Amino acid sequence: MIRVRILHVIHSANPAGGGPIEGIKQLAAAKRFLGWKIEVACLDAPGSPWIADFPLTLYALGPSVGSYGYTPRLIPWLKRHHADYDAVVINGIWQYHSFATRRALRGTGTPYCVFTHGMLDPWFKKEYPLKHLKKWLYWPWGEYPVLRDAATVFFTAEEERRLARQSFWLYHCNETVVSYGTSGPVGDPVSQRALFLSQFPALADQRIVLFLGRIHEKKGCDLLIEAFHRLLSEKLHLDQCALVPNLPIGNALVCESPIRKPSESYSDSRAALHLVIAGPDQGAFATQLKAKAQSLGIAPRITWTGMLKGDLKWGAFHAAEVFILPSHQENFGIAVAEALACGLPVLIADKVNIWREIAQDNAGLVEADTLEGTFNLLKRWMLMDESARQTMRQNALACFEQRFEIAAAARALAAALAQIAGQ
Repeated sequence: MIRVRILHVIHSANPAGGGPIEGIKQLAAAKRFLGWKIEVACLDAPGSPWIADFPLTLYALGPSVGSYGYTPRLIPWLKRHHADYDAVVINGIWQYHSFATRRALRGTGTPYCVFTHGMLDPWFKKEYPLKHLKKWLYWPWGEYPVLRDAATVFFTAEEERRLARQSFWLYHCNETVVSYGTSGPVGDPVSQRALFLSQFPALADQRIVLFLGRIHEKKGCDLLIEAFHRLLSEKLHLDQCALVPNLPIGNALVCESPIRKPSESYSDSRAALHLVIAGPDQGAFATQLKAKAQSLGIAPRITWTGMLKGDLKWGAFHAAEVFILPSHQENFGIAVAEALACGLPVLIADKVNIWREIAQDNAGLVEADTLEGTFNLLKRWMLMDESARQTMRQNALACFEQRFEIAAAARALAAALAQIAGQ
């Protein structure tokens, strides 16, 4: 067995940072079965609360300064220890860790590669033009050489690679598309669902539409709240399916008989529909969203859970009937894959880079990242008959197993890294 030694370098190991650090943990767990040595260096202060419970060997080389993350300890540490590894993986760009890694490894013979994690998506250029101008000033001598000199730059979908070429005209790198994934749920779905509902008992008899992710402008949470309000307000004549309590896995509905009369309004017939927004708030955006929901009169129909982990997170998936992510920019979307792993259909915007795979497998619905598109996602789901929903649940699980299950993704990445490492 070949023992490949890999160091991941990332700005922070804080789990609130979302997909990149979670992806490292998931892929590392799979690669350990191959006998690989996987370690992580970050710019966190050694006393950060998430350091002690991190499941891999972790070198906290902070504290760092500002959002850029400068720390004088990173380059000297890499120069001392680079020979301990066959290859180094930079996770994310636009911060000091990527610049410093290239600088430390130049001329050493230790190759490095880069996961941009969607950070070259042109959405940022359009949405934040002033920030993009600042990035242009940094790009020629900062991140462009990082990508140019990398053994390869990994993209987790063909869509991500295509979009990355549109942000800067000065662009050249060795591109590789590798499958990405996550692990499926571990534990008992019945007890996980029960745990979640015990924490949020008001949801026990609700039809749950689940959003799980960072509360951030790019995730389209504002569109979701407005579309949900419109869904509750418009008088559409739709049949409602009865919620069957105490299902083994809580994301199944059985249409035994319509609850509403044909003359009833849509808002009357959706009394049990409930939006759950689960995730950490990284700023004042959640406060603005809650105020928006209050002003629209739908605050009682929205539950904000904060960040969910472990059994509580899986319980939320099992308690929901559908997952939604109307994101303006999403490189991969680990939460999307986790929903699929629970047999949960996904309602996503066409800016989630795996949307083509979802549509091809009929594992969910896809619309534009607009208010109209987000409303259409919800409306189309509610208009589907139960047999179509059940087919989509089965397709969701098959899509995960065939495309995004962590073992297959780890094998693909392992092959690429082993080649880079010369093994």
